[in-house]
Amino acid sequence: MQSLEVKDLHLTYGEKSIIEELNLSIPKGKITVFIGANGCGKSTLLRSMARLLKPAQGDIILDGKQIAGIPTKEIAKRLSILPQGPIAPEGLTVFQLVKQGRYPYQNWLKQWSEDDERHVQEALRVTKMAELAESAVDALSGGQRQRAWIAMTLAQGTQTILLDEPTTYLDMAHQVDILDLLFELNEREQRTIVMVLHDLNLACRYAHHLVAVKDKNVYAQGKPEDVINVELVRDVFGMACEIVADPFFGTPLCIPRGKGRRSDRAANSINETREEQQHELILT
Repeated sequence: MQSLEVKDLHLTYGEKSIIEELNLSIPKGKITVFIGANGCGKSTLLRSMARLLKPAQGDIILDGKQIAGIPTKEIAKRLSILPQGPIAPEGLTVFQLVKQGRYPYQNWLKQWSEDDERHVQEALRVTKMAELAESAVDALSGGQRQRAWIAMTLAQGTQTILLDEPTTYLDMAHQVDILDLLFELNEREQRTIVMVLHDLNLACRYAHHLVAVKDKNVYAQGKPEDVINVELVRDVFGMACEIVADPFFGTPLCIPRGKGRRSDRAANSINETREEQQHELILT
């Protein structure tokens, strides 16, 4: 089952081609993560899937229908997107922000309803923002602010959620906190989640399906343990590395090669290895 499909997609900015003849299927009810070097078109691809960017050619299929032919409010009931670095109006409270997620369900005949209130309160509860509902968004910490925006996205009540780098500018603890929240949401409600992430190791940990973008197309896709290897990291990111198993989850863990301070423990281990090798040579 697929919730989103991309067929022969070509995206441009002015005269510059960003994506060419790309085909992609997003597994329904799973977490899909886009990875790739800066400027490879990950965010552009995500925006096009939410109909925020019109393709030069090709189709985006949402639940079996071409997204170009679906009314805007109908799309907003099926698919939500959280762009990178959203900014709330000054003084807007968390509750007021989260309420915006119910806009697709409002019209001049139907105003705020008990169902709207229920969705907002549930989104605040799930994101642990209920106690901060009356706080100004611009007064929150980075992690709290991101949770508020995610609460707004959840209040929209869509089955498919797109997020562009939801952990950007957050420290390690808050990155894991946000990704745990999204993982639990997927586990509990089987919502389809598509994210752009820069941290390859976190992408491998949380993704059911990984999509590596390079040269304006899909370089590789599949389960992280099936596609992540030394060659992919070299070709996609231009970086030499070693791939080992994450000691907690068994998912691929990328250890970059490069320069850096060597610990005393590592230096002693190297010296001991050299001494053993020299001893063996003497014996032979």
